[in-house]
Amino acid sequence: MKQVIVKTLALGTLLTFGFSNAQNKPKVVLDNFFNNEKKENKETKVLESWHYTWNDTSNGGFSLLGEIFQKQGAEISTLTTAPSKKDLKKTNIYIIVDADIDKEAYGGKANLIDANSIKNLVDWVKKGGVLVLMSNDNGNSEFTEFNKLAEKFGIHFNDDSINRLKGREFEKGAVYVQPGNEVFSELKLYMKEVSTITSKAPAKPFLHAQNQVIGAIAKVGKGTVFALGDPWCYNEYIDGKKLTEDFSNYEGTEEWVKWLLKQSSEK
Repeated sequence: MKQVIVKTLALGTLLTFGFSNAQNKPKVVLDNFFNNEKKENKETKVLESWHYTWNDTSNGGFSLLGEIFQKQGAEISTLTTAPSKKDLKKTNIYIIVDADIDKEAYGGKANLIDANSIKNLVDWVKKGGVLVLMSNDNGNSEFTEFNKLAEKFGIHFNDDSINRLKGREFEKGAVYVQPGNEVFSELKLYMKEVSTITSKAPAKPFLHAQNQVIGAIAKVGKGTVFALGDPWCYNEYIDGKKLTEDFSNYEGTEEWVKWLLKQSSEK
């Protein structure tokens, strides 16, 4: 598969990938402020964003996810600041993944989700925006401030960890999609070390593991909020190299991307 490779620009820039003539293409924006991990490129010695980013082609990157969005006709970009009203006005889908704790954040101080960002996002969703919230499990993600945003839509990430496993115990990470699921067909997906979710109206559970909710969807105003307790679609688990053939994370990611774009097109 062709992978997307870009250079990281300075803080405060919007990085746009793939399409230069994209007036009518859905705009998918990935947060790189609340999730702001950086490391030095061993070859260039340049400090680069990594981990759940479009430009990261390593196991923990989203380069293949970005490619799937592009194949479906979307324009992908990265926002390196907190989302303003102006930023969101030009955005169809906004994705926040694995909000930082201090030990992971660049400079050792996490950018926490603030009240102004929450207000901007709530107003934007009501007008038709599609918001994606993907947490991580206990000890690997910030929960207190992230939940202040999620709870505006009836969603609470429980700061716990299920589907724990060691090495290649892949079956312990199995998530079986039941018939009639809103997002996925009847696939066997792989999600390890997942935060469970508690939901209330307007949110509704749509995905379970170990008889617990791990995914919820909320319809708010004209918009949609998708929440999942794991950043499950990073390169390592959709490139077909590691998981056994009975898992369908790549196919699931394609279905999920199509579903998100459909929610955006219906606004």
